[in-house]
Amino acid sequence: MRQMVMVGFLQAQNCTTLASAWRHPDARSDFTSPAYYQRIGQVLEEGKFQLAFFDDRLAMPDIYGGNPAEVVANGVRVVKIDPVATMMAMGFGTSRLGIGSTASTTYYEPFDVARRFQTVDHMLGGRAAWNVVTSVNDGEAHNMGREVHMEHDARYDRADEFMEIVLSCWNSWEDDALVVDKQSGLFAHPEKVHQRKFEGKYLRSSGTFTVPRSPQGHPVVIQAGASARGKVFSARWAETVFVAYPDLEEGKREYRAFKEAIAAHGRDPGKVPVNTIAYPVVAETRAEAEDKMAVIDSLYKEVDGLSLLSEALNFDFKTKGMDEAFTSEELEGMSGMQAMRNRVMQKTGRNPTVRDFLEVTRRGRPREAIVGSGKDVADRLEKWFVEGACDGFVIAGTHMPGSFEDFVRFVVPELQRRGLYWKDYKGATLRENLGLSKPGA
Repeated sequence: MRQMVMVGFLQAQNCTTLASAWRHPDARSDFTSPAYYQRIGQVLEEGKFQLAFFDDRLAMPDIYGGNPAEVVANGVRVVKIDPVATMMAMGFGTSRLGIGSTASTTYYEPFDVARRFQTVDHMLGGRAAWNVVTSVNDGEAHNMGREVHMEHDARYDRADEFMEIVLSCWNSWEDDALVVDKQSGLFAHPEKVHQRKFEGKYLRSSGTFTVPRSPQGHPVVIQAGASARGKVFSARWAETVFVAYPDLEEGKREYRAFKEAIAAHGRDPGKVPVNTIAYPVVAETRAEAEDKMAVIDSLYKEVDGLSLLSEALNFDFKTKGMDEAFTSEELEGMSGMQAMRNRVMQKTGRNPTVRDFLEVTRRGRPREAIVGSGKDVADRLEKWFVEGACDGFVIAGTHMPGSFEDFVRFVVPELQRRGLYWKDYKGATLRENLGLSKPGA
């Protein structure tokens, strides 16, 4: 029987998508300590999640108003410690949970990313994943010594070359290349360690990679591109995909189209799990869950949404009045998450206002939160899964670690009773637990 994939959505500081999460009365505040991340990882592992992944940006969301003071004062995703180091801390507190981290193809070098993530995969026994992003805004460009962020489609063109180099690194050592035979004096078979050479429009790399194959071959590749160009990239490279479908019917259409795109690249669509985001607010009863939701709603501030919109779309929303329509030129100039911009334009059917962007995207608030008992939440997840809108879910919490604790306590047992979710891990590596083949096997 087909069973769901479960992914925990994490970020350094809040470990949620909500800028207001730190204000929740039950939220832990020790987000610069390893114990914080290890506790979250242990909860997810108790719930048999296949994967936890850390989203990341290379800047504060301080484009709004051009001054970080308000963002800092309100704690709008201000702290962004290194996610690779953080995933290591979580990994050392768990034994089966897969752990992924974001690294940008726009601001890093492919050899560095390949070496770093392959090393982490060794350290975690084959449980690592790399979330491939092209980054979104000028704030990131400034922190990384650039004047402006690259144009949208050019970022993906560079990312295609980046992937070719990374995979050439990971595949340059054969599985049995490493020998370490003290008696014969043979460290590794030289004919099984292959040199690489790549030269493209944006990137070049040549030489011999320095890290052998890991227990699962190499880290799992995650992608979440939602624009037209991003979907093309995902269909070509991703081994598991994160999406945010706004409703069930559109989800089913998008899911079918994406699986067809994967097949068009000569890949098996059944081996690329597609997981849509879900915001469960769950308690023993629906009434208790509604009370929890009321607390969450009370924590939101308008500056949260406006700061996160400015970050995501690479446009200062403070330059517009709340009910002032964006010009066509301004909309065209939004070089960040174009799928978000396009969804707002499609939903409003006109040039949208700032208020339209806040209402349609619900940035900074749980979008389409699933509020109810464990049965209520399981009913909604089952419907999406069974009717063919996804292969699993990226669970976004509202505060940490309580959201995941509630989900594991109330929802996971209900899904297991229905046979929709496994009761234990299948193996030691992330690939085994996602049902993915070892590369080259």
